[in-house]
Amino acid sequence: MDLADLGAAVLADAYARGELSPVDVAEAVSRRIDDEEPRLNAFWSRDDPEDVHRAAHASAERWAGGRPLSVLDGMPVTLKENIARAGIPMPAGCAGVTPVVPAQDAPVTRRVLGAGMLVIGSTVMPDWGMLSSGHSSLHGQTFSPLDPSWSTGGSSSGAGAAAAAGYGPLHVGTDIGGSIRLPGTWLGLATLKPSAGRIPLQAPYLGRVAGPMARSAADCALLMRVLAGPDPVDWTSLPAQEIDWGTDALDPVGLRVGLWTSPGYGMPPEPETVAAVRRVADAIADAGAQVVEVGPWLEQEQLDGVDRFWRARSLADLARLSPDAQARVLPYVAEWARGAEGLSGTDVMDGYAAFAQVQARTVEAWARAGDPDLLLSPVAPCAAPPAQLPMPYPDEGRGMWHINFTMPWNMTGQPAGTVAAGAMPDGRPVGVQVVGRPFDDAGVLRTMAWWERARAA
Repeated sequence: MDLADLGAAVLADAYARGELSPVDVAEAVSRRIDDEEPRLNAFWSRDDPEDVHRAAHASAERWAGGRPLSVLDGMPVTLKENIARAGIPMPAGCAGVTPVVPAQDAPVTRRVLGAGMLVIGSTVMPDWGMLSSGHSSLHGQTFSPLDPSWSTGGSSSGAGAAAAAGYGPLHVGTDIGGSIRLPGTWLGLATLKPSAGRIPLQAPYLGRVAGPMARSAADCALLMRVLAGPDPVDWTSLPAQEIDWGTDALDPVGLRVGLWTSPGYGMPPEPETVAAVRRVADAIADAGAQVVEVGPWLEQEQLDGVDRFWRARSLADLARLSPDAQARVLPYVAEWARGAEGLSGTDVMDGYAAFAQVQARTVEAWARAGDPDLLLSPVAPCAAPPAQLPMPYPDEGRGMWHINFTMPWNMTGQPAGTVAAGAMPDGRPVGVQVVGRPFDDAGVLRTMAWWERARAA
């Protein structure tokens, strides 16, 4: 197997045994990027391969001397373009803005560099992160390595494409309503939207998290060892906590598992999507878990309120631009944002109040379900939509109707991961969303890893 296709857990063990060198891995990843990037378009800023090569040599020397900075020393990683890296412009995927050039690294960047990881580059995103696809007015289109006619998902589109293409084993995306998990399900990846505050952010706000995107739950868990923990720059970050990030030990016997397949708002899931999730539920039930059906608890008015507030926020971003700059914003995003024109202050605040309604109703529904250890659901109502679409359901005001399964957990802050569960008849991957109790990120990852083993058996 090409070294670019090896997972982080395999590479870390090989580094420790002296069987592989970070230099060889960096060279393999660089070759893969050279081969694939012209057609995929996953990078906003690719680091100089010579700089990466030098960093890999330094890592190899540390491993040889028994002084690695972490278990992930010498591991290639990419960061989404909205994760600050000192001196690297942050255009938020938009051709209309003047990019911010950060003077300092974000906490995520500091942590991966402090762990000796090899930052390969910054990955692309759509305009202001407000699309679930690979479309950007600045970057053009990012394509799926699985099939260029399938959407990558978004807004962590470049990170997802890089993970699926083998641009190293580890990637960091961000998520406010599904932006890590949607590329996860449509590209067949393992991903984690961690608990709110688990990974510190440079600019925290309601619902926003950064999290790992990889090809296995074990690799996501390894990256969490480096990324998790408080930082004073993020006033929302969780206190320091000793967490066992191992993914080998999950005994389903006695677990209470919720199964949520009828959202009650947004788009109803396609039958094949539900069937894939039910296969996972059946497998964990056969292994000794108690699976209970969970009915709808949210209504369309809550999703419409969230959409309305996000439109107003993006309209404010749009209005700050000159007319010429506004004309450079992706037309779909600009038109969507202008849907907030004419809203009163009361309308906008009622939209913001929908976030609290989602929180309260979701927490209440979790309690009614008997405080399950886990909840399983589709990630999205559909498999990857056609690549040319900016959203799975772009017309008739349904732009956000596909985040009905993912968005609630951004509001409650609960951890939610994705892992491949099956495929459509045409081969498009279908993932399952694994939601955990508050702060049980490790339990979500162990469940994902359990399913990976069960699926392979």
